[in-house]
Amino acid sequence: MLTDAEKNAIRDHYRAISDKLPGFRPRAAQRRMLAEVANAFARAQEKGEDDELPEREGESIVVVEGPTGVGKSLAYLLAGGVMARSRGKKLVVTSATVALQEQLVNRDLPFVVENSGLPLTFALAKGRGRYLCPYRLYQHTAEHAQGELLGHDPDLAVWDKKPEAAEIAALKELADAFYYRRWNGDRDAWPTMVDDALWSRVTNDRHGCLKMACPNRPECPFYLARDTLENVDVVVANHDLLLADVAMGGGVILPPPDASFYCIDEAHHLAKKAVNQFAAEHSHSQAMFWLDKVAQVAGRVEGLTGKGEAAAGACDAAAAAMESLTEWLWLLESEPALAADSENLEPSWLIDDGRLPEHLKIPASNLALAARMVVKHLTALSDALAEARKLNSTDTPLIDKAASDLGFLVGRAEQLNAVWDLFEQEPAEDAPPIAKWITRVPGGKGDYRFSASPVSAAASLAGTLWRRAAGALLTSATLRSLGAFDLLLSQTGLKWLPKTECVALDSPFNFPEQGELYLPPLYASPKDPAAHTREIVEWLPRLVDLAEAVGTLVLFSSRKQMHDVAAALPAGFRENLLIQGELPKSVLLERHYENLSASKASVIFGLDSFAEGLDLPGEACVHVIIVKLPFAMPDDPVGKTLARWVEKRGGNPFVEITVPEASIKLVQAVGRLIRTEQDYGRVTIMDNRIVRQSYGKRLLASLPPFKRI
Repeated sequence: MLTDAEKNAIRDHYRAISDKLPGFRPRAAQRRMLAEVANAFARAQEKGEDDELPEREGESIVVVEGPTGVGKSLAYLLAGGVMARSRGKKLVVTSATVALQEQLVNRDLPFVVENSGLPLTFALAKGRGRYLCPYRLYQHTAEHAQGELLGHDPDLAVWDKKPEAAEIAALKELADAFYYRRWNGDRDAWPTMVDDALWSRVTNDRHGCLKMACPNRPECPFYLARDTLENVDVVVANHDLLLADVAMGGGVILPPPDASFYCIDEAHHLAKKAVNQFAAEHSHSQAMFWLDKVAQVAGRVEGLTGKGEAAAGACDAAAAAMESLTEWLWLLESEPALAADSENLEPSWLIDDGRLPEHLKIPASNLALAARMVVKHLTALSDALAEARKLNSTDTPLIDKAASDLGFLVGRAEQLNAVWDLFEQEPAEDAPPIAKWITRVPGGKGDYRFSASPVSAAASLAGTLWRRAAGALLTSATLRSLGAFDLLLSQTGLKWLPKTECVALDSPFNFPEQGELYLPPLYASPKDPAAHTREIVEWLPRLVDLAEAVGTLVLFSSRKQMHDVAAALPAGFRENLLIQGELPKSVLLERHYENLSASKASVIFGLDSFAEGLDLPGEACVHVIIVKLPFAMPDDPVGKTLARWVEKRGGNPFVEITVPEASIKLVQAVGRLIRTEQDYGRVTIMDNRIVRQSYGKRLLASLPPFKRI
């Protein structure tokens, strides 16, 4: 229940913004979003006397579709900030894109703090790989270490070759800047690009990290950043980091779920990112390579720790895993789908419904068991090394080198374990399957890549996040599909939490007055790409008036069609054309504005990534032309497996998945036109299926109510 004090605090801080900024206009939709967020977080249930979390049914979760112009970030930062401070929680804000994270940290949060009087502290959370590991850097740049950079085993060392002078110089530059505190160890704060290969030498992962035993722990940028998160009100992260944290149990990198109110912006990306998070793969040759190193590393660790039983267990488990992998080579040689031929250089076998044939079930179980044992024994050795380091200062360099090599092996073992845990699983008949596929690696004699992925992350999200979070807001400009929230609720697992509230806010824009929708009479269907391309080439010069110094955005679903159209247009038209991929995005947009400033028409040709997040207000974009409806056909293993499952249950994948997802993408693309209350313009859709097919009416009904011409 929202208290009077909380209501008054939100009202007062919101009024402060209105009073302080003469041009600020409170909007009904924004005020409603403030209320929805506050009320949802006020319904959060606390732990009982037994310190157990109550059974949650979504009572503190709200889904808010807030169209462009509502001011979503101000609403959730203000309401969420007040509620987090009042209820003793952290406000964790996540987004799908770096651009929105930077906007939140550099613009939105400072704006709220400065103008509302709400004293929020905040910090940006990043994964460990964005930070320097001082211990590794100093090892590489210390004069006495130069002759030992390859370590005991070149195959496991950080350097796989003799370092070049330029590499050592670059590392010394990093070391000097960090040592004299001219740089904080954040990769993104370094003034120039750091080569990926070079950066991998001086960053670390959770397996290779010495943690509390590290002599450089007090100055470690990652741990300093993580310590900062414990002392701020608002943590800004991305979806990937949130999903990685909850997959590890929560509270590892970000604050624990039960102590957090989540504001998940760009929430329409969350389900697919979650599926990717739970996917896993490894190649046969890579696994055999590192498994072969286990005995040597385990022997070194045994010598330093005396843990002979764990070392022997690791060796035996690695040998069993190698034996099973060798058996798989023999089993796969007779699989017709993996036969290499001149036409298919990378043949792939997608296992029907994710259910292994009978003759592969026992080999899969054997390998899954061996992989689990490898992880168990290597982790035990890692723990033993950490203890040995506390007690033994004489052998510290040897212990640290062993810990680094062992960390490499633990990381690979967990990857192997994740793949074969998925291969071994067979979900219940009515549950979504796990996609499993095996690919013959080109150029590698008898080498295969094993891949597995859930087709849905709904159950994982429900269990690891929604039922544990103190409260959550999911928001975006486009969350409904074909006018309903059903697809989002199904894909995220919120359908199992019946008290979750869904709200669609009204747009502040007057669409019938500001925009118009044109459906030209095209004859060619996009199913005939050549004829459709010819017709697009004929129509574009008629649709775009190059005499007007305004911007046009033409969106394609196919890179090939985009380039074919550009090549076939008249030379005069091409002079005004800017094509995605030919210039960096920032440079392309700079040229676009330069053209307009020079009283010249400017036309941008873009793909899917330009249909979302591209902000071209005013006359920078007065015409959005959508060449083809954004259908994504399921041609990847995960999509194919999901489509087959839907069909076997009597459903239609095109109707249940493809059309709803296309609806969201179409609304996003159309949303590039009207960005402010002063914008105007036209949307043209050049796909005649929207008027000829039955689903077209449903797609049109989901679009803003533009004037139809």
